Amino acid sequence: LVARVTARLAMPAWVVVGPGDDAAVIKPERGALDVLTTDAQVEGIHFDRRFVPPDAIGHRALAVNLSDLAAMGATPRAVLLSLVLSDTLDVAIVDGMMDGLLALAAAHNVMVIGGNISRSPGPMMVDVTAVGAVRPRRLLTRAGARPGDGVCVTGTIGDASVGLQSLRTARGPAPHTCQERYLRPQPRVRAGMLLGRNRAASACMDMSDGLADAVRKVAEASHVGIALDAGLLPIGDEVRRWHDGQSRNVID
Repeated sequence: LVARVTARLAMPAWVVVGPGDDAAVIKPERGALDVLTTDAQVEGIHFDRRFVPPDAIGHRALAVNLSDLAAMGATPRAVLLSLVLSDTLDVAIVDGMMDGLLALAAAHNVMVIGGNISRSPGPMMVDVTAVGAVRPRRLLTRAGARPGDGVCVTGTIGDASVGLQSLRTARGPAPHTCQERYLRPQPRVRAGMLLGRNRAASACMDMSDGLADAVRKVAEASHVGIALDAGLLPIGDEVRRWHDGQSRNVID
């Protein structure tokens, strides 16, 4: 299985040692800081294989890490991939996961340079460690917010939550865009890089856990208070229709 996975990986010149040794070795980007993040996707907690296809599992596992790098203003470079799998798992599922992960990696010029495969009688787990690079003056953190700053998001909110609800319950018209936002979220890599490069943001944070969580953590890190106008929240039409439909069902 290790050979099957590593056979699909290509190594650029800045990877000195790739898969097959005890550790990977890469050349740092000149004049840049290394930015590292890790995140695990656990079956039954972060995804349900009854309605999440294998390619979406792989896509999501990488996307959450790329989103963290984007929030730091970093350019993603490389990832390490660890899989925890049961003996009975069909190899086609692993192939599908790699399809989704490698497609997203290719879209952002990210290289999978190593990892690990372990056996477990428990749930499947896909763990990714991502490495990015950022110039010191372009680094974004949660701690830069100041009184008078505005609060912005890069897209609409609530889509993935509605997508998950619709996939779980299969009630009412399925909001296709919302389901895609849950199954295959698109990390804001280019937006993060531009915000850091142009110094257009004083603080930044990945919003995978929701707007309320992000606002609270930025406020804590920056030692400020943050007030939001609910009427200005960017909520898409599919999300509004879904919640209107659920409200009518409750009243009925």
